[in-house]
Amino acid sequence: MDAVECRPTFGVAPGLIVPLLAGGEGAFIQAAEGAEDDEDAARAALDAQRFCERDALVGIAASGSTPYTLAALRHAAGLGGLTGAIVNNTASPMAAAARIAVEILSGPEIIAGSTRLSAGSTEKIALNILSSTVMIRLNKTFGPFMVDMRASNAKLRRRAVRMVTGLTGVDEQTASLELEACDMHVKLAVLAIRLGLAPDLARARLAAAGGSLRRALTMD
Repeated sequence: MDAVECRPTFGVAPGLIVPLLAGGEGAFIQAAEGAEDDEDAARAALDAQRFCERDALVGIAASGSTPYTLAALRHAAGLGGLTGAIVNNTASPMAAAARIAVEILSGPEIIAGSTRLSAGSTEKIALNILSSTVMIRLNKTFGPFMVDMRASNAKLRRRAVRMVTGLTGVDEQTASLELEACDMHVKLAVLAIRLGLAPDLARARLAAAGGSLRRALTMD
């Protein structure tokens, strides 16, 4: 869920954050519990993504011992990638296999063994923190604003207009017109308005600043 949400929220390119689920994409809709024991499938999934030393893998399992996830972590480490684990037990095999381990002691579930409850909720919070921090470091935000958001529907287009008005002080009509000229890209619209640039010049300046709106606004 967190991986899927990152693309519209932060405008990340396809393939930057890839969710790998035991049983494949279909298991997101229909549980495939036996798939979590398939270690070969985990290795094959990483190989299909051409995982290498420039990549990072975060393995997630409440028990910290799921064979699929553990095999993926070990394979990723063998390929030279950075590995992390988010688990809900102490001293688990996954925590031992990962370079960075986050152990969240969420305690016994109200319904015994139903780790979709406390364990699953705390894992989602940890992933929110991780992905949001990465997006901040990748210049996908400006203050509290997600300025690389893809305005792909009416709700997000209204949000884009609010961001531009909040960051520039112009009225909604001006913000909307500038967004249209900038292909609904908030960063470009803000840069164009605040520095009085045409969209193509704003795009070039943003590229020269490495995608950082803050740097683009202040550099010579």
